[in-house]
Amino acid sequence: MSKTTLTAIALAFLGISLVFGCAGPRLKDQVGFGIWAADNDLWDEAVFRWKKVLDQDPQSVAAHNNLAVAYEKKGLWEDARKEYEAALKVAPDNPWVKLNFKNFKDNLKPEKSDKKGKAAQDENK
Repeated sequence: MSKTTLTAIALAFLGISLVFGCAGPRLKDQVGFGIWAADNDLWDEAVFRWKKVLDQDPQSVAAHNNLAVAYEKKGLWEDARKEYEAALKVAPDNPWVKLNFKNFKDNLKPEKSDKKGKAAQDENK
């Protein structure tokens, strides 16, 4: 191989290494930016950032969990449930995800019983 070919291969390898080596920190930045957005009630931005992480790393427990919380805030209950379940599939013993999912399910119970109570009241009218 010529010196030019070897140099081109080395540069290509270096470029690939840099791209994949930097992907981790960039994904962490996206998770962090999503957290900042959520802290500032910018839920659509937070959802965008966490979805971006999941596009690159579908196994990101943090992104699934945080996305579930964002969906809760937006009133998207079924989407939230799916994200909690996805997070637990990746990390079934994660205490934060387990606690958030439990709280999610507990918070839905009164809403369901309220609907049943209202339906019963409507029938009695």
